[in-house]
Amino acid sequence: MARVAARLSTDGEQSTHPVDEVLPLPKLALYGFQHVLAFYAGAVIVPIIVGNALKLSPEQLVYLINADLFTCGIASIIQAFGVGRIGARLPLIQGVTFTAVSPMIAIGLGAGGGTAALLAIYGAVITAGLATFAFAWLPARAFRAVMRLFPPVVTGTVITVLGVVLIPVGLNDAAGGLGSPDFGDPVNFAYAGGTMLFILVLMRLGRPFLSSIAILLGLVGGTTVAFLLGDAHFGDVGKADWIGVTTPFHFGAPKFEWFPILLMLIVMLITMVETTGDTYAVGDIVGKEVDSETVARALRADGAATALGGVLNSFPYVAFAENVGLVRMTKVKSRFVVVAAGVFMIVLGLLPKAAAIVAAVPHGVLGGAATVMFGMVALAGIQTLAKVDLKEEKNALVVGVSLAFALLPATVPVLFKEHMGTDLSSLLNSGVTLGATAAIVLNLIFNGPARDDAHGPAAVLPAPTAADAAEDARKEDAGAEAAEPEDTAAAAPAS
Repeated sequence: MARVAARLSTDGEQSTHPVDEVLPLPKLALYGFQHVLAFYAGAVIVPIIVGNALKLSPEQLVYLINADLFTCGIASIIQAFGVGRIGARLPLIQGVTFTAVSPMIAIGLGAGGGTAALLAIYGAVITAGLATFAFAWLPARAFRAVMRLFPPVVTGTVITVLGVVLIPVGLNDAAGGLGSPDFGDPVNFAYAGGTMLFILVLMRLGRPFLSSIAILLGLVGGTTVAFLLGDAHFGDVGKADWIGVTTPFHFGAPKFEWFPILLMLIVMLITMVETTGDTYAVGDIVGKEVDSETVARALRADGAATALGGVLNSFPYVAFAENVGLVRMTKVKSRFVVVAAGVFMIVLGLLPKAAAIVAAVPHGVLGGAATVMFGMVALAGIQTLAKVDLKEEKNALVVGVSLAFALLPATVPVLFKEHMGTDLSSLLNSGVTLGATAAIVLNLIFNGPARDDAHGPAAVLPAPTAADAAEDARKEDAGAEAAEPEDTAAAAPAS
């Protein structure tokens, strides 16, 4: 397939930005599959962890994995290819956010586990997705006002909290999975430790591609050893169908309850910060200007994908930072590579046997890989906090007190189980929710909203550009319907 231009310059001449280049088909397939390899482990871990926590059957777990991959593919295509004014049209892979793991488990356990838990989760996911989609249509000025609630001291704290809260989830799996007969068996820890060691060795080798798929190779290696020793069982693979189609509301009609919805709205606020950062990061990598409208388009894709996820039996979606790193390493900038990756994921989502193999990964192996991943999430937060002046007492208090709130549910679970109603417990029994809320509120008390000038706290978004000002004027004029020239150019189809 010949390379084509997907943009027109203002003077009518054809020009090709590397982002809009359609590579030859063999390269699209190769680079797209590489994105899938780098993304796959992170994609399937969320449904596995949530499904195990909610005590779903192996068949239900396989369905969750298929639904996740299928929706990931659709979401990535929407984000990279674009549909109207939805999608950043940048090489961004969409995946289920880790931020939602702890809150979804809290909602599910509050609903009693099983499929009843999934219905409560999906009602919240659909509502939060629609709310995010609507929010991203706000005028740029209002959009920026909300995003000023998330300077680096807040985002760094939230990401650190996310990693710290999720590490015990990985450790529980390393012990064999809560409630399992062999929970705490040293054999489980042996598998977890061996998997972790294998992953660390691969990352220590320093090969960029090996590092990007180290988690996936760790899962494969650990499961292979467990199978050879008789501790991994693939009996359910033979029972699984070759082809399976994800259908809307497979587990039943979603339940819309206020407290789970509020909890998921908080989750989506956090993921908006993550997508915003990833959008600017990938824009910088590929050399394409990113303004508030680009970020808004990325968030519209997040919202649309999240609402679609609730319909198709999946979870909230966010731009995956792992794949942003892969774009940096490979220097392959074409967004159509991500479109190809989306096609691969849709195909994988139609193969229940592949999902059954993933579902058969032993808890110990999964726990070893998950602990490494969640530890790296915490490290990413610490790296963000390194840019903050923590010698300033106000910032130090924001970080320290928020971490204390985040540890409360795990440290004093009796407070939530015995002294709160089910709805209130579902809302508050999440370290991510408590820690993130505390960070936002404390930062407002001590520092106030972030400012765009160089003297105030650094805002998540850069200073307004001329494009942002034009966007404000356009949206404030009720009769104006034409899109900005950049939008029109970005929306032009490849030929």
